[in-house]
Amino acid sequence: MTTERRPTAHHRTPELRTGRFTNGMEYGVWGDGPKDLLWMPGGPGGTVPTGAMYRTMTRLFRPLTDDGYRIWWVLRRTDMPEGHTVADMADDYATVIREDFGGRVDIAAGVSYGGMVGQYLAARHPETFGTVALVAAAWKASEWAIDVDRQLAEATARGDARGVAEAMASYVVPDERLARPRRLLVPAMARMVGRDVAADDDALVEWRAEAAFDSRPVLGEITVPVLLLAGDRDRCFEREVIVETAALIPHSTLVWYRGRGHMRTATDPRVGRDILQFARANERASAA
Repeated sequence: MTTERRPTAHHRTPELRTGRFTNGMEYGVWGDGPKDLLWMPGGPGGTVPTGAMYRTMTRLFRPLTDDGYRIWWVLRRTDMPEGHTVADMADDYATVIREDFGGRVDIAAGVSYGGMVGQYLAARHPETFGTVALVAAAWKASEWAIDVDRQLAEATARGDARGVAEAMASYVVPDERLARPRRLLVPAMARMVGRDVAADDDALVEWRAEAAFDSRPVLGEITVPVLLLAGDRDRCFEREVIVETAALIPHSTLVWYRGRGHMRTATDPRVGRDILQFARANERASAA
């Protein structure tokens, strides 16, 4: 892999290093400990976080970096062929782990779209990680989420930063009765997105894979303990679908974040702490 250092504006924020893995997948990494957490971000599309988003994520993962973890924010591959599935994306991540991490990371975790990929990683490549955590994800996305993600994918493919911000605002304020507050939120989301969004047709490939996604056939094949962190007001992955997902995974632990929707679950300050506690518990169980 190749790495370059990218300075950050806030002197208390960990330094972000960026690069590409052997198979071309881009990443950002922070932290200097001996343990590795591979993070599969949401989508469709996506970038390595910078600015306000980066500072938010470093705070989210601080319990882990304080405990000696490096956080690897790994994007999905570029130039995905038409028909590339979520299962194929899990294979891409497994390739990175084998080629660039010596075959195993301590924790594999994913949020939203990344949590969908994580289900197939857990089912097909359990030897590549010590612990797996899925945040705000389930065996299928809701029809509402698939439609909003279509808008996000189309805006990303156009390189339309405002369109991306408008789609993200829908995740934060999903209630259609609150259209005006949602519009007022768009400028803040645009600042998080940044002025420039590189046109990316891969987002459309990801969206089509999401629309066809149904992980139920493989969930029963998962042999490792799985942590699910879920919001009980998540409109993207509805409560009954989350409950069904946990029931289909033989060794799952489901933790509810009460009153949390999709974005507030994804950025809840308990995420890093809960992932760390689950990893420690499984380390103790393995050592016993």
